Amino acid sequence: MAERPAAEIAVPSKDPKEKKKEEDKQLDTKANGVKDEEEELSEEDAQLKSELEMLIERLKELNTDLYRPALETLRTLIRTSTSSMTSVPKPLKFLRPHYPGLQELFETWPASENKSLFADILSVLAMTYSDTEPRGTLRYRLLSASLLPPTSKISEPGSWGHEYVRHLAAELGEEYTIRQEGEEAVPPPAPEADPDAPKPKPAPVPGTIEDLHNLGLECATFFLGHNAEPDAVDLFVELEIVDRIVSLVDANTFGRVCAYMDRCVMLLPPPDDVTFLRTIHKIYLQFSKFPEALGVAIRLNDAALIRQDFNASGNPIMKKQLAFLLARAQIPIEWLKASASEDADAEDELPEDILECLSNTQLSRHFKEFGKEVGVADPKSLEDVYKSHLETTRSGLSANVDSARANLAGTFVNAFVNAGFGNDKLMVEAEEGNSWVYKNKDHGMMSAAASLGLGLLWDTDVGLSHIDKYTYSPEEWIKAGAFFATGLLNAGVRTEADAALALLAEHVENKSVPLKISAIMGLGVAYAGSHREDLLTLLLPAVADDGVSMEIAALSALALGFVFVGSGNGEITSTILQTLMERDDKALDEKWGRFMALGLALLYVGLQDASDATLETLKAIQHPISRQAQILVEVCSFVATGNVLRVQRLLHLCGEHLDALKEQAESAEGNKDEKKDEKKEEKKPDDTFQSFAVLGIAMIAMGEDIGAEMSMRQFNHLMHYGDPIIRKSVPLALGLISASNPQLPVLDTLSKYSHDHDLAVALNAIFAMGLVGAGTNNARLAQMLRQLAGYYYKEPDCLFMVRIAQGLVHMGKGTIGINPFFSDRNIMSRPAIAGLLATIMAFTDAKAFVLDKYHWMLYFLVTAMYPRFLITLDENLESKPVTVRVGQAVDVVGQAGKPRTISGFQTHQTPVRLGTTERAELATEEFIPYAHVLEGFVILQKNPGWEKEDTMQM
Repeated sequence: MAERPAAEIAVPSKDPKEKKKEEDKQLDTKANGVKDEEEELSEEDAQLKSELEMLIERLKELNTDLYRPALETLRTLIRTSTSSMTSVPKPLKFLRPHYPGLQELFETWPASENKSLFADILSVLAMTYSDTEPRGTLRYRLLSASLLPPTSKISEPGSWGHEYVRHLAAELGEEYTIRQEGEEAVPPPAPEADPDAPKPKPAPVPGTIEDLHNLGLECATFFLGHNAEPDAVDLFVELEIVDRIVSLVDANTFGRVCAYMDRCVMLLPPPDDVTFLRTIHKIYLQFSKFPEALGVAIRLNDAALIRQDFNASGNPIMKKQLAFLLARAQIPIEWLKASASEDADAEDELPEDILECLSNTQLSRHFKEFGKEVGVADPKSLEDVYKSHLETTRSGLSANVDSARANLAGTFVNAFVNAGFGNDKLMVEAEEGNSWVYKNKDHGMMSAAASLGLGLLWDTDVGLSHIDKYTYSPEEWIKAGAFFATGLLNAGVRTEADAALALLAEHVENKSVPLKISAIMGLGVAYAGSHREDLLTLLLPAVADDGVSMEIAALSALALGFVFVGSGNGEITSTILQTLMERDDKALDEKWGRFMALGLALLYVGLQDASDATLETLKAIQHPISRQAQILVEVCSFVATGNVLRVQRLLHLCGEHLDALKEQAESAEGNKDEKKDEKKEEKKPDDTFQSFAVLGIAMIAMGEDIGAEMSMRQFNHLMHYGDPIIRKSVPLALGLISASNPQLPVLDTLSKYSHDHDLAVALNAIFAMGLVGAGTNNARLAQMLRQLAGYYYKEPDCLFMVRIAQGLVHMGKGTIGINPFFSDRNIMSRPAIAGLLATIMAFTDAKAFVLDKYHWMLYFLVTAMYPRFLITLDENLESKPVTVRVGQAVDVVGQAGKPRTISGFQTHQTPVRLGTTERAELATEEFIPYAHVLEGFVILQKNPGWEKEDTMQM
């Protein structure tokens, strides 16, 4: 059947009438484009427009007398046009179409003062053409300056307004980069819609680098005067003249400039970060802000600067405050004494009262008073911590599992919980012959006796008399524990008597291994960060001696690492490197190798590039340990710098799947069975370096919050895809990155890992929970640990760890933290980093160390333990209660006005306890603090201008 012819009806996209209208409209506007626009303009605008056009016509005439008045009028019109923040000023809008014509006109004029003024005006108009003609504003600005006769001066950039100065600053940075690195350094402007249009050729910018710098200084001066401190700093960073900002700041701006620069330090690549810190330091000194300056000097770890700052203040009370800051950072006292060459009478420099502040000798007294004030002075028993009636176990089953293990755990819990109060029931106050020491076996006795040192922490006078009786014990382990306790007792406190050195020095050469080790490590902990030369001569021979076991050599190296942390000492470095080269492979394969590598790494804590030579030397060592040592040295050098490139390098190392590589190699070899067996034997120790790489990511990222948050995500990936050794290390890295800072995401992650099917991961996760909550009494964490105690009641190892984590969470009954950062989390304590790392290092192979007979390594945490209090003192260093507000610290850098620095605060009487992320401020202005951060010991001065409210009403 034939198809019907279908009529085709075209369906237009729009109603035809409408389309017709639109076409007409378009023709209309094209023809009367000018007319339309003028109709839209208001009367004033039309008048302004015609006036501007008339002025431009004048400039084109031949009569040169008309130029000057015309340019002056143009300048006035542009400057006085006020418009809203979002729209373009009217004169610029109307003059934009004339800009190319004016440019051509400009080229025809002869050099004169008029031409200079013309260039100045073109420079402002060039802002509207910045996308097609890059850096026009800057070009005309510099031309204008070069055309002026030497007698007259060009107008300030600020006279054209804020937007002009910001534009100029942006172009300055670009131009400087291009001159340093070539055209390719700056991306070209976005291409226009019309592809055939000729590409804009940027005209060359006149002037030398010095001219750019001078213009930059003018812009920065304007910024600083108009509350745009960050812009000024950024401009100087681009022009690479940050140190010149020192001369521009004044009493109103220096605080904001320094605060902003301080925040930038973390984000800068080295050497810029150090330049920044030195610049901040100069500014603080210029305005006599000694505590702030000293804080920066401590971060730079520069002995000369520290001495200079400490002696800069003539006020003896300010000196005491600075001494408290130095004592908290555990800066060697020797640094403050001028070297013999500079000063003959250097000996009688430090008065008694300042020495006392520097040596931390009053720490114990104040800490115990603080405990009474906050109501935690009474000793806690183990049951108070475990709260086993709340655990979910079936009673009767867990009671008799491995009681020696349970007692050992009790030793640590008791030591950590009652640390520093010197009144626990198990050890210090135990009745004669009923001491907890005797409830432990063999090596357990050593840890039990050593726990005395923790219970009596910082209390050097009373402590020694308590420990003394155990040093005469016939039992070798108890004696060893007592030696170690002597070291722990003196951690972070310097005394005239130097008791630790006097008592332990002779035993470094002892025949008995436990005594020898405890004497060596006792010295290491007692003098952590003191850089004492006499300990070098004492401990170094053991490192170099081929005759001693690897254990003693490695621990001697570690003790030296503690004492000389962050010193970069050449003698120790070369000795350890020599030992690593000369020892045979069998010795280096031992589990102790990692501690020798750590001892070397600790020497470089925070020294950044200073470790390059050591890293090169390590590459020459033909043994897997070389790789481990390289990673450790590198991460210690860049600890808390947030250095992105180093983190990427470590992630590469974590990504290597050694087993997969091994299998490929084997298949290539044509699997011979014997070869395979040999290969397995050789290949095993190789992956330890990955464990250190994971910890390294945490070490580098721990200093600033954004980096720490980003690393959390990486750890998640590593946990999913990593080899067992990496999975085992991730929880430890989490513990390190947020020590004493229990945030929910970290806790939830660790809680998940603590139930992992691989017990090694679970064990480390439980310990990490202890680190994260150390000294916070965090109720949620305590509840998680109680559940874990029920969950693992048949796993003695995990249960042991749960107990220790419980002890850590209640450390010092919630008054002692282990976070290595203090002073508003700006300054890093090097001995604290050493202690945390050494403890975590023992957990990279928990079976071989902590769960074997080296559980005393948990006591390494002592160097990181410090009371988390704010104690306000009067000028005679007696406690003085005042009201303070304590709340979560808020970052207010770069915000306008004077925003609150804390949120959600509560008001307390001092002394008060401060959390890791908390900050305090005085509630009234009755007192002026000597310190810049209210933390630790703060001396107050009465405010002379303050009057009580009731007197004011009268």
